[in-house]
Amino acid sequence: MKAPDFDYRRPADLPAALTLLARHGAEASIIAGGQSLLPLLNFRLAAPQLLIDIGRLGELKQLTEGDGHIEIGGLLRHCDLAASPLIAQALPLLHQAIGHIAHPAVRHRGTIGGSLAMADPAGELAACCLALDGQFSLLSARGQRWVAAGDFFQGIYETALAPDEILTAVRLPRGGPGRISIFDEVARRRGDFAMAGLALVAEAYSGTLHGVRLALLGVADRTILAPSTMALLEAGPLDQARIEQAVELIAGEADPPEDPAYPPAYRRHLVGVLLRRTLRRILAEAPG
Repeated sequence: MKAPDFDYRRPADLPAALTLLARHGAEASIIAGGQSLLPLLNFRLAAPQLLIDIGRLGELKQLTEGDGHIEIGGLLRHCDLAASPLIAQALPLLHQAIGHIAHPAVRHRGTIGGSLAMADPAGELAACCLALDGQFSLLSARGQRWVAAGDFFQGIYETALAPDEILTAVRLPRGGPGRISIFDEVARRRGDFAMAGLALVAEAYSGTLHGVRLALLGVADRTILAPSTMALLEAGPLDQARIEQAVELIAGEADPPEDPAYPPAYRRHLVGVLLRRTLRRILAEAPG
């Protein structure tokens, strides 16, 4: 199929882009890498009257260290993050996840801002940002606001973004030397959408996990935290019995959609398999 007719503008700078958005609102769509929007256009699942191309706005390509956090510009591509020593050292969870995103051609065009704004329930970067308790900068001609990742994702392809806003940056707390970061997922083939996945960060000492944040992808209408499982993992020493309790508990925290190819019970089973694998790895690698 062909995309519907639309007008196209490439603003020279960010203020010009925001002015266009303020003027056209919901009638316009932002395009950067195009890896999410172009398929929707071609299948006529989206029909904006105007495409605003921000792909060349250099002011949205920053990667900087702040006071205890890393700030990532919305236009940095997946491949930029994968190649960054800073990301590998300070945000290993993100570095692990990027290799699961689609295929190299997509990773060389897709941007972190576009991926997050798409809010796919199986999105790897969304799960990482939720597990890391990240914040997103949403900018419009009216001003800037920061929104927590937990408040940003609101449903299938639904976010807190207003029609005149652009996701300009992601701020993620950098990890200390003792932080555990594990990303894992199950897909039919490497690069396919995940049937189930998880992103876990925690600290381990005295045989117990602390500060656990466990985000799930592909098992609800958005990427979600598993608060009951998180609390269980912090309640006492990590051992085989606690691992099995966590596996049983997490199945009830998942809420997969109806899908004849991958029924909800199967996805719940998969997320349990992933959690067991992750926790056994932590237990095996724990000091002492």
